[in-house]
Amino acid sequence: MPQAPTRAFNSLVTSGWNRLARVYNAPLVQRVAYQPPQDEIIDQLRRAGIRRIADVGCGTGILASRIQRELVPEVVYGCDASIGMLQQAKARSAEVDWINRQAEDLGLPDGAVDAVVSTHAFHFFDHAAALAEFHRILAPGGLLAIVLNNPRSRFARLLQPQPIQSVAYFPSPAQMRLLVEDAGFLVTEQRPVRRPIPAILVPDVLTIARRVD
Repeated sequence: MPQAPTRAFNSLVTSGWNRLARVYNAPLVQRVAYQPPQDEIIDQLRRAGIRRIADVGCGTGILASRIQRELVPEVVYGCDASIGMLQQAKARSAEVDWINRQAEDLGLPDGAVDAVVSTHAFHFFDHAAALAEFHRILAPGGLLAIVLNNPRSRFARLLQPQPIQSVAYFPSPAQMRLLVEDAGFLVTEQRPVRRPIPAILVPDVLTIARRVD
């Protein structure tokens, strides 16, 4: 199965998002592309009563800050490899623990959180290494929720910023399920993100799983 490019491309991905942090924060971009999956993630966390959360690939911190504000959990970690993104995230909230780390090496203790969430960032990670790290920092039975573009749509890659299109890989829903299961998770749900616009315009899929060992 193809994998995302490994850490040889880390600096390119990170520097690209450093430059694009302001565009990412634009209200229209957030409302159309990112708010619906964030709403879904918050709903999953609320219904499960999760108290310790890591948002991996948190960008400018909109989701992590919403989780802190709306759910008031015990702890929220906002993790991103881009210093430019985290500079804006830190200005957004002093209540979130912001971490400048890669998804494959988050630096948190074993079993530190009850949920790992990631929206529109997994395609830049080393998939197997990132999932192994998520498994490590999750407590037994912990929740994993990842939103990823569905590559079966020809629009999926066009939604990515041009400087980094060549370094992302989007697993299909079936490939994503296999990757997650191989990492020691049980997939409990997988479906398109619910949106008020046609799914073909933002073709993303939510995968929800639990750590089983």
